Amino acid sequence: MRYMIMLVLAAALTAGCSRAPQNDASPASPNGQNGVQMQQNVPAKPKIRDKQQVAEHLEQLAMSIPQVHGAKCVVLGNTAIVGIDVDPQLERSRVDVIKYSVAEAFRKDPYGVHAFVTADMDLNGRIAEIREDIRQGRPVAGFAEELADIIGRIVPQIPKDITPQGNPPANATDGQQMNEQL
Repeated sequence: MRYMIMLVLAAALTAGCSRAPQNDASPASPNGQNGVQMQQNVPAKPKIRDKQQVAEHLEQLAMSIPQVHGAKCVVLGNTAIVGIDVDPQLERSRVDVIKYSVAEAFRKDPYGVHAFVTADMDLNGRIAEIREDIRQGRPVAGFAEELADIIGRIVPQIPKDITPQGNPPANATDGQQMNEQL
């Protein structure tokens, strides 16, 4: 789950950099008729000028939802990540309803419509730490440290990759003999 969240966050942060310019003229179909055109209902991301103000605004909006005890927000580029605090004893389905309520409130806000909302306690704690690093003037270092911690937790440890302390096997046959003895 955390891996998926990080994947989504990485995709969101890089999405703006990888878009090619779009031509407003739609290509004509081979028979000379234009295809059906759809209107996009999601508003474009507004340019965030004061990240601190937007973060505080989204935190207050999230905390206005019943059963949200606290919220921390980090704004990276034009994307906000909001971690909400809820009662840890709540069932997952109730937490999902609260998270949905926060997202519904954000949908009506120009800065919140493109935000990511999480109720994961560990991720929320990391967002709070990144937020504090930003307040202390260390946005890049704080984000890099927390990202390294997150990745360190999600990358599996494989026993066969562990090198024993002391003298490692001199060659492959010594390693095989050691494995056969175990």
